Amino acid sequence: MRTILVVGGGYAGFYTAWRLEKKLRRDEAQVVLVDPRPYMTYQPFLPEIVAGSIEARHAAVSLRRHLKRTKILAGTVTGVCHRHKTVTIHPSLGPDLELSYDIIVVTAGAVTRKLAIPGVAEQAIGMKHVEEAVAIRDRLLTAFDQASMLEPGPLRRRLLTTTFVGGGFSGVEGFGELLSFATALLKSYPQLDASELAFHLVEAQGRILPEVTDKPGAWVVRSLEKRGAHVHLNSQVVSARDGHVVLSTGEEFDSELIVWTAGNAANPMVRSHTDLPIDPRGLLSVRADLRVGTRDEIVPDAWGAGDDAAVPDLASGVPGALTVPNAQHAVRQGKLLAKNIVAVLRGREPKNYVHHSLGAVATLGLGRGIFQYRRIVIKGFLAWLMHRGYHVLAVPTWERKIRVLAIWVTGALFGRDIVSLASVQHPRDAFLAEDVPVVKSADRSHAQRASAAGNG
Repeated sequence: MRTILVVGGGYAGFYTAWRLEKKLRRDEAQVVLVDPRPYMTYQPFLPEIVAGSIEARHAAVSLRRHLKRTKILAGTVTGVCHRHKTVTIHPSLGPDLELSYDIIVVTAGAVTRKLAIPGVAEQAIGMKHVEEAVAIRDRLLTAFDQASMLEPGPLRRRLLTTTFVGGGFSGVEGFGELLSFATALLKSYPQLDASELAFHLVEAQGRILPEVTDKPGAWVVRSLEKRGAHVHLNSQVVSARDGHVVLSTGEEFDSELIVWTAGNAANPMVRSHTDLPIDPRGLLSVRADLRVGTRDEIVPDAWGAGDDAAVPDLASGVPGALTVPNAQHAVRQGKLLAKNIVAVLRGREPKNYVHHSLGAVATLGLGRGIFQYRRIVIKGFLAWLMHRGYHVLAVPTWERKIRVLAIWVTGALFGRDIVSLASVQHPRDAFLAEDVPVVKSADRSHAQRASAAGNG
């Protein structure tokens, strides 16, 4: 049988494998998926994980549970040699191995864009994976616990200061949700005052949320500032050494929590370790039908989709426009990619990818949101409901939809859980800290006799 190798288990990779399972005959091809994580992360739920509105596991869709006919390999593809149709896989344990394939699907996804800013690598945390969202929430809760035991002063102010770098959807949603959560937390910490809470959003451009137009974007800034946030536009972080944030505008402040959401970069494997064609930005060159290649030349048996693929946007009126790297496109590209692979295997022509945007919707905290579709703009509670409704329908599998709905209902009835489990990141600390005295056999016998005499 042919082997169809899917590189990456994100949106595009998961949906490609999922649909291939449904469309391929059992003797037609074998699907193999390689990803270092055993789950697909539903990233639109990460801001709600940060705010404790969703349990972490509910935003993670198990690959092995839902891809029953796909062979899952836990590792990272570090190189692709399409000329010989082999890939190099680096597993978490053991030596690297080579795997042959007949058809390759590259959906490795983009990576967090990092800049060489002093202190960022040591102090900042990203918000692209479930474990990062959990860590952000736990660090905020731990900071509140620590600050509540201190007298007002510089250290307490630092503990209650949070900085998000990047004003795209990921940054603004995470910022808004965490601000909402922190404000609500003050009710449980009477020692702390709302005036001590400091939330900074730093954006290099003159506006936030590039997916919406100028007026809705400006409304979001005003809304955040009314809630006590500091939005720094046309500003860049020039240093974050030891948590001391210095901006290009000259402003300085200490921040306990720094979250880095300053955009995506091309996947290093795609950019530097493959013989497949890439564009000047390091993205995989993909045709409108999702086959790798250019308009004039096709690379046989190679397909691509998702954030690391330069897919032409046929729904845009701008010549040469590419699809925006977001979940809307990645999911739909994955579904079409599976259909197109099956079509080519059976001697039919693949179809071009065309998707007209359904609009942009973002959560800005509990009960707050914004939605825009062309000239239609909805703000506030209704937009927040639309955000939740859309994403509970979009998250794959009924099992996950029901779990998410259940936790939302529980939160509405009893409120969000405010327990920090930061200690799970160091599970042996408690074990090592327990100083249990060792009782020798002779001492134990003596103690038992004394106990018996006392009882008598």
